Amino acid sequence: MTPAETLEAYGRLTAPDTLQIERLLPGPIERVWSYLTESEKRRKWLASGDMPLTRGAEFQMTWHNDELTKPSGTRPEGFGAEHSMTSRILDVDPPHRLAFTFGTASEVEIALAPVGDKVRLTLTHRKIPDRGMVLMVGPGWHAHLDVLQAQLGGPRTAPFWDMWQKLKGEYAARIPG
Repeated sequence: MTPAETLEAYGRLTAPDTLQIERLLPGPIERVWSYLTESEKRRKWLASGDMPLTRGAEFQMTWHNDELTKPSGTRPEGFGAEHSMTSRILDVDPPHRLAFTFGTASEVEIALAPVGDKVRLTLTHRKIPDRGMVLMVGPGWHAHLDVLQAQLGGPRTAPFWDMWQKLKGEYAARIPG
């Protein structure tokens, strides 16, 4: 069995307040790291914003999800064209580990490990306050990581918002209430 065959596409709860999701991405690890930490590259799959790679440093991420895929799909009601969040670096070990607050309530850790010519990305989102938020961040990370995979040379993705809305329903069915 190849490493790609052992990965589950969907995120899973590893604790009631913790979601983990993995992807096997085209390498090398330094290239994937640059898409996590450099604003212009990160903007192509997640959010822009200068990220000082120093423990304790604050940074702002700004999402423009309408720009991630062409076409972008239909933006759900209640979502704006732009969203910003202030976060803080919790830990950094280039090019293997990046941990930061996700706003003020939760934390995200992204670990990278080489697997041949690929890179295993493991994203762990902790301290998610409730199921409603799990059903926002689970499909969000899933869709954003699919866009990252496409940016790195993987398969093309569906329009971002359409993909997110479909995934939201799928996560609601997969994660107990």
